[in-house]
Amino acid sequence: MDVAAAKALGAGISVIALAGVGLGIGNIFASLIASVARNPSSRDQVFSIGILGFALTEAVALFALLIAFLILFA
Repeated sequence: MDVAAAKALGAGISVIALAGVGLGIGNIFASLIASVARNPSSRDQVFSIGILGFALTEAVALFALLIAFLILFA
């Protein structure tokens, strides 16, 4: 196997984590909307927790992209 092909394959495999991140972010905001619809007075508290969950989930995506770029260009 060629080195460039192995790098491309490794980068592609490392980006599979982005599918889970997309599902996780969708789940976070679906739950946020459902909880605000049930109890609108708790919007401020639930929103801050939702944004924290979004940031932590998005960090996984950034780590996956970092690994993919390291595989491709390092």
